[in-house]
Amino acid sequence: MAADEHEITVKPEILLMEDLMTLIDEGKLRVPRFQRPFVWRPQQILDLFDSVERGYPIGSLLFWETHEEFATFESIGGIEPRKQPVPGSAISYALDGHQRLSALYGTLRRPETLGRSQEQADWMWWPYRILGEADDGLNRYRHWKSAAPPPSHYLPLRSILRTTEFLSFSRTLIDDPPAGADPDRLIREAEVVAQRIRSYRISVVRLVGGNLTNAVEVFSRVNSTGQAMRPTEMVSALTYRKGEGPTLAERLDAMVEQVADTGFGDVSSDALFRAVLAVAGEDNVQEARWEVLAKRIQEDLGDSAEATEAALIRAVDFLRGTVGVPLARLIPYDAQFMLLVTFFHECPEPSPHQLSELTRWFWVTSWSGFFAGANTTQIKQAIQQIRRFAKDEGTITPEDVRAQPFPNRFDLRSARVRAFIIWELREFPDRLAADGSELKGVDILAAEATSAYRHIVRTRGLAATSSPANRVIMTTKAGVSVKKTLLGLSDDVGDRVLAGHGIPKEAMARLAAGDDEGFIELRRDYLAECERAFMALYGLVAKPGEGETDIDTE
Repeated sequence: MAADEHEITVKPEILLMEDLMTLIDEGKLRVPRFQRPFVWRPQQILDLFDSVERGYPIGSLLFWETHEEFATFESIGGIEPRKQPVPGSAISYALDGHQRLSALYGTLRRPETLGRSQEQADWMWWPYRILGEADDGLNRYRHWKSAAPPPSHYLPLRSILRTTEFLSFSRTLIDDPPAGADPDRLIREAEVVAQRIRSYRISVVRLVGGNLTNAVEVFSRVNSTGQAMRPTEMVSALTYRKGEGPTLAERLDAMVEQVADTGFGDVSSDALFRAVLAVAGEDNVQEARWEVLAKRIQEDLGDSAEATEAALIRAVDFLRGTVGVPLARLIPYDAQFMLLVTFFHECPEPSPHQLSELTRWFWVTSWSGFFAGANTTQIKQAIQQIRRFAKDEGTITPEDVRAQPFPNRFDLRSARVRAFIIWELREFPDRLAADGSELKGVDILAAEATSAYRHIVRTRGLAATSSPANRVIMTTKAGVSVKKTLLGLSDDVGDRVLAGHGIPKEAMARLAAGDDEGFIELRRDYLAECERAFMALYGLVAKPGEGETDIDTE
């Protein structure tokens, strides 16, 4: 250590893939437990390797090298490193890059003994590069989910850094090539892929010396990736105390999982983190100087997290039971969720008047885009206002605002579109499939997200096809379009199917006559009119016509 224990040195460096894997193998690079666990989806692993092969940047990794000892995850990417660090030796802790490190190490160092299964927890670590596919810009990496062996032209990424296994793969490909394929050409392609991954240069910023607060503060101010450490992780690191139980990040992950288990899906961990801060008494929950805030809440953090958990359940019950939000991903703004948790902490048993006003507040702020681009001052004022309202003082619904017009494009990143979907799901609860059987729209949406709302009309060059009015949750037979399914409805169930999906007969007549644009326009006008009638219940007037779909949520 340097004479000044607070002195920290920044050392940029470049590592090849094998060098990075070796650091983990030898226990010289560890992931501290104050980081959030591995949460990447399988597709993100595929996208990472596609970027590596193409030579795209995947962002810098940030390591902090120190002689201090911290509790670390026993495994990285589900694999325990071969060696344990020597007591008293300098260890590099990953402050940023845990998800990427786990994806790389868990794939490239996967032991054959771990095997494969049809469980996602197993097959997600066995990605393959499909050889022989044309490079049309699409991702050529796949997961093989079957228990049966994959086709011979599926290059297992775990063989990339293992010469013997790569040669074994090549021999198998020569002995059993795909029909009509040239095995020599496929092997040459595999060699190119392997070389690109082996020679990929990874940017690392290594912080040496100082203490944890110094290291995190340096990263919070100078981050070579251009993206700040997530506030959850930063405050979790700064409030970490060895041997004192779960970290803040672990507490938040447990809360997110608890809500997900109810069927509501994953709530925003960032919004939940800011709710913990608000429950702890903070007003400025978007403060950039996290090291200062961490010192202020250190003593109250445990109690605040416990209180937030109780308020979280009440907030979710309100959203689902009173407002009618079926899934967490549909909440238009994180700020709304944070403020609701804050309210239910301050007022566990609200009056009917308060519940009614909260419902009005939710719809008005959703339709009007009130929290779009909200700055620190606006959020601070909103927290203070919601606390006063919890004491039955004043109101919270903004006045003199108008609803944004009907969106011209279906995009779930738009708060206005999310508000439309919440309304549409509750406005048309009795949906039927083409054969008259019950269609559970929320279940389909929960499983398939954006793909659940399928296009009805797919006319090329017709701008109106992007409209939410051209989308519907509808199951069809394999290879049969939604449009053809609707046109083929039988007389005995047709009217009920159309009514359950918000499709007026006049619009359907246009579709049957081949007037695709007329169909979309009539259904859009019908949905917009129904939506405006619902808005009027809350004293809100919509701007006329159709408006741009602003992307204002993550």
